[in-house]
Amino acid sequence: MGTVTKLSRGKQPQRKEYPVLRQGDVLLVPVDEIPDGLKEVPRESGRLVLAHGEATGHAHVIEGEAELLAADVEDLEQRFLRVEQEAELVHDEHDTITVEPGEYEVRRQREYAPEAPVRVSD
Repeated sequence: MGTVTKLSRGKQPQRKEYPVLRQGDVLLVPVDEIPDGLKEVPRESGRLVLAHGEATGHAHVIEGEAELLAADVEDLEQRFLRVEQEAELVHDEHDTITVEPGEYEVRRQREYAPEAPVRVSD
């Protein structure tokens, strides 16, 4: 496997024909494959946390057989999710979403601000 530091805008992963899943400010975008060289992001108290809500502190969590991967496990950007069996994306303030087996890019929605893009608070 090669190493990946950041994906350039010109080298976005190919998208599969599954629907994009959205829960609050978290998007799961299906991709044909996950880049090589990524590391598994450790679970938090046994939970696979995709993102923490900035406004409430509640977390977007995958329940089921899955792994979260990133070039830099401390970086909240450039993360990918591999789901082995049907799983659920859960959050205390949103409906639960069924996630089909496959590979996804995990994105955080951003707001436009003239000075710089700002991550949406959930």
